Amino acid sequence: MAGEQYMDLFNKTNRCFERPNLLISFFLALAIFATFFQLTNHDFVYIDDPVYVTKNFHVQAGLTAEGIEWAFTTTYAEFWHPLTWLSHMLDCQLYGLSPGMHHFTSLIFHIVNSLLLFLVCRRMTGALWRSAFVAAMFGLHPLHVESVAWIAERKDVLSTFFWLLTMWAYIRFTERPRLHSYSLVLLFFVLGLMAKPMLVTLPFVLLLLDYWPLARFSFSRSKNGKPRRRWVHLHLIWEKLPLFALSVAASVLTFHVQKSRGALSSLNMVPLGMRISNALISYVDYITKTIWPHHLAVFYPFPTILAGWMVAGSCLILVSISLLVIMLAKSRPYLIVGWLWYIGTLVPVIGLVKFGAHAMADRFTYVPLIGIFIIIAWAAPELTARWRYKKIGLASMAGASVLVLMSSSWLQAGFWANNITLFRHALDVTTNNYVAQNNLGLALAKHGKTKAAISHYMAALRIRPNYINAHNNLGNVFASQGRINDAIDQYHEVLRINPLDAKAHNNLGSTLLGTGKIDEAIRHYSEALRLDPDNAKIHTNLGSALIRIGKIDQAIFHFREALRIRPGFSPAYYKLKRAVAEKAMEKK
Repeated sequence: MAGEQYMDLFNKTNRCFERPNLLISFFLALAIFATFFQLTNHDFVYIDDPVYVTKNFHVQAGLTAEGIEWAFTTTYAEFWHPLTWLSHMLDCQLYGLSPGMHHFTSLIFHIVNSLLLFLVCRRMTGALWRSAFVAAMFGLHPLHVESVAWIAERKDVLSTFFWLLTMWAYIRFTERPRLHSYSLVLLFFVLGLMAKPMLVTLPFVLLLLDYWPLARFSFSRSKNGKPRRRWVHLHLIWEKLPLFALSVAASVLTFHVQKSRGALSSLNMVPLGMRISNALISYVDYITKTIWPHHLAVFYPFPTILAGWMVAGSCLILVSISLLVIMLAKSRPYLIVGWLWYIGTLVPVIGLVKFGAHAMADRFTYVPLIGIFIIIAWAAPELTARWRYKKIGLASMAGASVLVLMSSSWLQAGFWANNITLFRHALDVTTNNYVAQNNLGLALAKHGKTKAAISHYMAALRIRPNYINAHNNLGNVFASQGRINDAIDQYHEVLRINPLDAKAHNNLGSTLLGTGKIDEAIRHYSEALRLDPDNAKIHTNLGSALIRIGKIDQAIFHFREALRIRPGFSPAYYKLKRAVAEKAMEKK
């Protein structure tokens, strides 16, 4: 008996290497590669890429003992996700700051994720072409471009890689429950949480899979004809208790980190009613963009007003679909599984716990849309069951869908070529997008188009007068033009809005130092350093100001601190060298 079980498990595992699976995997990988390959010629972007790569000296140093320790102990970027940091470090170790190769790594993960999804669906359901269609929709849909094209969103593709491996291990465990099989489930789940806490909903998804397609829930009657007692299914929950415990721990940790770093919006800023209303509309908007992927942008501003009819209409749509799938749960279980997958996996990012200024984001659909794709893949054959040429019709529609998705994703990926194309497109398809205005201004300023940059900064401030980033950037442009008083006014405005803004104190210090107001500059540098003590640039700036008033010993201390924090930081290195030489001359 045991030998038969082992043989059955071997046969199921071996099916992954059957010719149809290999052919589908090959053409699926080829289609995704052809659609996204242009990303290898694209640049870094200004949103979050500096945090994760271009201005993160820990990451740029590659895989070092200090960097690995930092990755596992830091909550920088409002997350504890050490595996994500390590993946960026490895890229820098291998490719330096070549953006194309960083994009290439994300693309490889996306291709692997698509193939894993195909093989997992195939193993769960036994349905070859439906599983292939789900994987093709996942791999080629324009809503997933953001997760692949945005280097800072490596955490999306990396965490989903472990999500799918967890599913694979879980299916293996259900086929032959053993401790080592369950250990793999726990291992992949923990690794996924260490890439992004989005996996906190995965235990609930595994319960859905128990219902369909794994059929571990039994609604049949017992031998005496009476309905089975409900407790017979409790083991399905008990076996997932370690996963639920890990999910709770990860959720608490993430909430604590984001709250401590000021990433969460208070109820005073965004009332709960507004959050719920936006969540309802977002659920429907994601479905709309799944069916008709149009007006996709890197940032969707949170609206100041939400129309009551939109909220009521969205609520009606969601309730109606939910009631329908519940009614059809027994006859068509894939409907309720796909729908609850979609609704449930979006909960952590739907905005009920508000972080960031966005209303929604394409990247949040990377895992949730799998549920919608399952519904489409299994419902389409049933809806066309009476067609005379059913197979030809389904094949034609599937092929046309794939071609349309490839074209749409190719166009959407093209907008990510550089900061100018990305944020201009965002302005074209959204309204009141102050973030896009600010970042387009920053991109234009980098290209020397200061007049155009100022107009975009001003546009951002007309939309949101208290937008700190635009005030700081506008001040920097004014300073570069020699409009010192205007620059100082902008930095003071930032400090009026937020007296704890270290960047504004640093910028103001540099501007005042240029006008000869050394004591005032030192005061602002010192405050900036108090707010951001591990900033090598601020240490260097303060050291430069101290030299101007003859405090060479203090200056040397700050230069050395800058180099301790950021080894090899050239401004601090050369200034330290000159300060030490000047100190030696004084002794003579």
